[in-house]
Amino acid sequence: MILKLKNTVLTDEELLRSYISSSNQEELGQLYTRYIPLVYGLCLKYLHHQQDAEDAVMHIYEELIEKCAKHEILNFKNWLYTVAKNHCLQLIRRTNPQFFEEISDQIVESDSLLHLLDESEDKEKEQALSMCMNLLPKEQRKCIKSFFFEESSYADIVLMTGYTLNKVKSYIQNGKRNLKNCMVETLHL
Repeated sequence: MILKLKNTVLTDEELLRSYISSSNQEELGQLYTRYIPLVYGLCLKYLHHQQDAEDAVMHIYEELIEKCAKHEILNFKNWLYTVAKNHCLQLIRRTNPQFFEEISDQIVESDSLLHLLDESEDKEKEQALSMCMNLLPKEQRKCIKSFFFEESSYADIVLMTGYTLNKVKSYIQNGKRNLKNCMVETLHL
């Protein structure tokens, strides 16, 4: 059954808003059904087996039930594509860990900024962090936000942004340095 309002098929945004406000899985199901061919094709591309792709399509729908309410979704189709891609990459990572590049300890972010971000509990540090994040170039800000705040992996950020792996690493490293310098200057540490 297609949900209609005054003989008009609801848009993705309308269905999504309606699902979020009512938790009616029929609305989410209708919205997801529109994109099953896209999701299935993507899963097949990454997983290479029909049965695995079909299973992934079902698991992704189950993920959506929780994720839709937790995220601000501006474009459902693009967001769903990213969710499906990340789902497939997580499956690949679990079953074939050698598929992903090993990252040495020297490349991994230093503890000093992680602690700086984790310890931003008081208002002054939170405000300084927010201000300094806004001063970063958009590429650095996007990579820093994805890596530290959304806990995305390098591979996830590469897929979400289209930047090369080396660019992502560079944006994170330079962004961390710029963020740290700004925080030190702002807080007079």
